[in-house]
Amino acid sequence: MNSLRDALGEYWCDVWDAWNRFWFTAVSPNTLSAIRVFAGAMLFYTHLVWSRDLYSFFGPNGWLPIDYFRVEHGPAAEGEWPSFAWTLFQHLESPWLIWLVHIVALTCFFLLMIGLFSRWVAVLSAFFAIMYAIRVTPGAYFGLDKVNCMLALYLMLGPCGARYSLDRLWRIRSGGSSDVLDSWSANLAIRLIQLHMCSMYLFAGLGKLEGVTWWTGESIWLSIANTGYQSIDVTWLGHFPWLLHLLAHSTVFFELFYPFLIWPRFTRPWLLATAIGMHLFIALCMGMITFGLVMLIGNLAFVYPSTVCKVMDPLARRVTLFVLGEQTE
Repeated sequence: MNSLRDALGEYWCDVWDAWNRFWFTAVSPNTLSAIRVFAGAMLFYTHLVWSRDLYSFFGPNGWLPIDYFRVEHGPAAEGEWPSFAWTLFQHLESPWLIWLVHIVALTCFFLLMIGLFSRWVAVLSAFFAIMYAIRVTPGAYFGLDKVNCMLALYLMLGPCGARYSLDRLWRIRSGGSSDVLDSWSANLAIRLIQLHMCSMYLFAGLGKLEGVTWWTGESIWLSIANTGYQSIDVTWLGHFPWLLHLLAHSTVFFELFYPFLIWPRFTRPWLLATAIGMHLFIALCMGMITFGLVMLIGNLAFVYPSTVCKVMDPLARRVTLFVLGEQTE
């Protein structure tokens, strides 16, 4: 009996150690910092686009009137979950106030991209991204906005400005150390992004199982033949129905098994290569460039810091030499 108790105790100790290693092992912030650069750029661009007709989207009497918003997010009917949606934009009516908030938000997104005052602007960027998303729900809220908010939310948890940032250049310029320490909070942020990506792919795959065309293999053809989303005409693939069927079934397989095959070292490169191919196809052929790219930014969480270092460091070194005018690691 004692041996069984000891075995169980040792097992749960191992589980607890594995849990702590998974979440709280200190890692290099290279990957998180690279995600900050690209996610910041995506946040800046996708919200800059609203500027083309800002008041029509966010004004009280625009295409998504504030009265409609209040009905959608008002008191819940009997048997429904209450809505806790709140956005700064629901209190703004003056065009100049809306534009002022918009300019402040764009400034935060830009500073996040270049890595200036990173810890503060990461929090503000998450706040503003969520405020925009809530205001345009449900009329103009899509997968791109969801991934934007997800990345912004997790970036504020770790030292996203530790690398590839003006913060680091400023610290070096001020005589500080150029060394970048490993961080457990960087690992926590990356783990949360990884698990969120796994859940998105899993539920996307489960959702596809409810669609008949994914079982019959017609879904890819119906997507590329839809001229409303078509950016590059690839309808010539219709001459190869077997290939379209293979792509459809492979997509479902990829999404369903992504949460399981992305973790082992052997299968991870193959999963990431498939993700790159799939999302570039979506970006280039189906007119959803920003969505395809933001999903690739999310997949970057599964790239090892050492690999990120090999790609990003030469670029960062050139920027450092340009700004400081001297050799800096």
